Amino acid sequence: MIDNSSRRDLALVVGASGYIGSNLVPRLLDRGYRIRAVSRNSAVLEARAWPGVECHNADALDPTSLERVLPGVDVAWYLVRTQESSPQSAERDRRAAVNFRDAAARYGVRRIVYLSCLAPTDSQCPHLQLQREIAQILREGEVPATEIRSGMVVGAGSAFLDMTRDVVNRLPLAVAPRWAQSRSFPIALEDLLTYLVEVVNRPAAAGKVYDATGPDFLSFASILRRFGRMLGREPAIIPVPVSIPWLSSRWLDLVSSVPSHIAQTFIAGLARDLPGDDDRLQKLIPIPLRNLEPSIELALATEREGDLPAHWAEKSIPCKDFRPPYASYAKKLTDAATTTASAAALWQAICSFGADNDYFSYRFFWWFRGAADWLLGGPSFRRPRRDPAWLRLGDVVDAWRVIDLQPGRKLTLLLEMRLPGAGVLEFELIDRGADREVRATAHFQPAGAWGMLYWFPLIPFHHLVFRGMTREIVRRAVEIDRYKAGSTCPESG
Repeated sequence: MIDNSSRRDLALVVGASGYIGSNLVPRLLDRGYRIRAVSRNSAVLEARAWPGVECHNADALDPTSLERVLPGVDVAWYLVRTQESSPQSAERDRRAAVNFRDAAARYGVRRIVYLSCLAPTDSQCPHLQLQREIAQILREGEVPATEIRSGMVVGAGSAFLDMTRDVVNRLPLAVAPRWAQSRSFPIALEDLLTYLVEVVNRPAAAGKVYDATGPDFLSFASILRRFGRMLGREPAIIPVPVSIPWLSSRWLDLVSSVPSHIAQTFIAGLARDLPGDDDRLQKLIPIPLRNLEPSIELALATEREGDLPAHWAEKSIPCKDFRPPYASYAKKLTDAATTTASAAALWQAICSFGADNDYFSYRFFWWFRGAADWLLGGPSFRRPRRDPAWLRLGDVVDAWRVIDLQPGRKLTLLLEMRLPGAGVLEFELIDRGADREVRATAHFQPAGAWGMLYWFPLIPFHHLVFRGMTREIVRRAVEIDRYKAGSTCPESG
């Protein structure tokens, strides 16, 4: 393997805020590269606090923004991938690839690396088709482009790991459609990153396509069994000889944290066995590859240590105490109301949450829920507020604890009831100029099948409660403003 510890080439990572990009940048730093990280929102990159990394705003749809980030670049990793599936978004992605390809040629970039997915060549999935088109667009340029097609990525914070963990923990009995019995090669995140870094140092890889796969040729059903054994809860798998992809994607959306459009792409990639051709890449970059179990163990250890450069979904909530039964991306329910009431009055109303057991709406629902928690030995009805009007970080409000407080902007409370899962409640104030929006959002991480049985039946009640909460906050804020206006006397001359 080539030693690059003394290299000072300038590397450009486009899409550095994404899951792969955020994991790739630290690896490139370790290899001695100077790095220019690019995203549509540089604030996200700056929050990563990478030492010595240049963070820039740029959009490949805007050629002038590329002119600011390409000068001096030696190699570039193009990791732009949309999650939308409309024809309009696909056309934007094609145009962005053309813009980047041509701009890279003008500025003398030596090599482009593009990451795509292993998939059947005749797949009709729009996301997989688009990836092939983007790769072809990049290869048609003057700069040699290397395409790496990866199998399912097993890494801390990866969508595949979260989906697999959710299914194992929530379904003691799982039906395996035909696609779940097709075999492919999962690959450890660390091994994929090694391939992505090292391939630019192999002149023979210029303009080529390689399959990046792990050593185990497994079906998704087999992966569920192996993962289950590791967690001590191996699910019973019932194979069925039919496959209805749209129904399976909705099912995965229901039982896991992964939304249906991502599940649909995953399912489309398993329409049939995908053996891949890793021999060529292994001969080019000979590295010891991790089997499935060591890959999972490494990912879970990284999560426990809290050393995650990124998660596949932004705003993820870490597993409760890093215990595997809790999903790492919560179910969510939200409601919002708009008002012309002042921000100060809205914030004052929000901070009265839980005072005298008043939660803004449907007081009976709140009392019944608290009574059930009290009977189970939970904190409900046992912890009075420190102050009836204002909150500070760390305060307890009955069964809630303040874990984040940004005055005038956001209040985040952790639910400490005895429940089959972990819950967070957030209130946000958003300034819209002439008016303001108050938003209430519940995040819930179901723990196993009981957590799912708790969450879904309560959704209709939560919709009612949250709609009532936001509107009651607005009503109280309006009353606060009226009171303040009425109590203000003009100065006497």
